[in-house]
Amino acid sequence: MKAKLATLVLAALAVLGAATLPVQSAQPSLLGLWQKQGEDGRPIIWILFVERNGSYEGVMAKLFPRPQDPLNPTCARCVDDRKDAPLLGLSFIRDMKQRGLDYEDGNILDPRDGSVYRAVMTVSPDGQSLTVRGYVGIPLFGMNEVWYRLPDSATEMLDPTVVAKYRADLSSSDSSASALRPRTNAKPRPYAPQR
Repeated sequence: MKAKLATLVLAALAVLGAATLPVQSAQPSLLGLWQKQGEDGRPIIWILFVERNGSYEGVMAKLFPRPQDPLNPTCARCVDDRKDAPLLGLSFIRDMKQRGLDYEDGNILDPRDGSVYRAVMTVSPDGQSLTVRGYVGIPLFGMNEVWYRLPDSATEMLDPTVVAKYRADLSSSDSSASALRPRTNAKPRPYAPQR
């Protein structure tokens, strides 16, 4: 009888102990839509991150050209499979591998000159900012940029060809962007859409 009582008490303590442990919240993901801003706060480009075969890639999802920029820019100086490809829909970040909040071992293309740099990226703990670093050799020889997450509703403003190519699961009849990334409790950073 004492053995059964001792077992019952230990089981009850184990259940109570497990119930008081903090619950781990879902870790923010790179997946979704991000905005690169200029120093004046205006958008330069929207980047859509998707997962393919265990690695992540970033696609130029919406361009905000300056008046002097060409109407339909291409990657004229690229030397790989992206040579002369339109910038809209171009996969310019490739092969990123997730390690917690960090994404490493990938590369980033500078479409202005066709250079490809190694890259590392870090998602902020609240999931609302992304620090991107392109570098040559070692990360010490590189430059950081901070990009900001866009709300799910911004996906509705993307070119349908980009959505069809990279997010086939978001059909035109269901333009909900909830499939892009897990929901977070953090508030999205405001953005200034241009149509």
